[in-house]
Amino acid sequence: MKPFDYARAGSTAEAVRDFGPGTMYLGGGTNLVDLMRLGVAEPERLVDVSRLPLDTIEPVGDRVRIGATVRNTDLAAHPLIRSRYPMLARAVLTGASGQVRNVATVAGNLLQRTRCTYFQDVTRPCNKRRPGSGCPAIAGDHANLAILGTSDACVATHPSDMAVALAALDAQVHVTGPGGDRIIPMPGLHRLPGEEPERDTVLSPGDLITSIELPPAPPGASLYRKVRERASFAFALVSIAAVLDVRDGGVAGCRLALGGVAHAPWRAERAERALIGGAATGEAFLQAAEAELEQARPLPRNAFKVPLARNLIVATLEELAP
Repeated sequence: MKPFDYARAGSTAEAVRDFGPGTMYLGGGTNLVDLMRLGVAEPERLVDVSRLPLDTIEPVGDRVRIGATVRNTDLAAHPLIRSRYPMLARAVLTGASGQVRNVATVAGNLLQRTRCTYFQDVTRPCNKRRPGSGCPAIAGDHANLAILGTSDACVATHPSDMAVALAALDAQVHVTGPGGDRIIPMPGLHRLPGEEPERDTVLSPGDLITSIELPPAPPGASLYRKVRERASFAFALVSIAAVLDVRDGGVAGCRLALGGVAHAPWRAERAERALIGGAATGEAFLQAAEAELEQARPLPRNAFKVPLARNLIVATLEELAP
């Protein structure tokens, strides 16, 4: 690990002011410190924002605001989250171990980087680490990588479970930075790789997430399901955050987001459009899933994710339908 300077921010304004070339923000450090040990991240300066007063979860009218430094364990256990957004609580609990959740922050969870083995191995080329060096995963080990929204430059996946649930809930991310304050919708925070896979999000240098705001819980039943290679402490092969509102046998509302299939949490808008206003039947669910997955461009070793995602969408919607 390369030597670096360290500073603890006393306020969000101070954190932004202290951000300069070679600087990174430090929250829980559960991802960043690992990347520093691997030589993937080599910041010249760390600005510690973990002790900023951004660690509360509170109602704001009919909405709920979650501070950026709230620990994942506290988020999943909070009565407001468990009662209003049980899908989010479940998503958080499926991610990592209890020890990691005790340290990891909400903002850090959203900003964690891909676990693609080529990205984490500094002896290999990787367009996310060194733009223009190539993507060996395309011809190599890509079994757990993306099938949607990929490019010739990158097929990495975003690892967060929380982000998938937040994308389905239409969360808003509050950010402060050198350009002032702004609000970024989810989906919308994370980018697809395109020709710039090194950019995971739309954040600019120095931007600091201060909170995540949840709108009123959507009507209907909700569920987060995750398919993984082992029962715990594994990233998703495919996951789904689903909200289904069925009235008189028809779909009055539907929100679907997928994880483990793209460089960003994938909002399944085609499937949603196919479902809303139609009958809540297994055949309709299957047709909607197939409409969404027409966009898939799997590689030879991850083609299994297409039927896996299709079956997960159908099974989840059938479980939610009354």
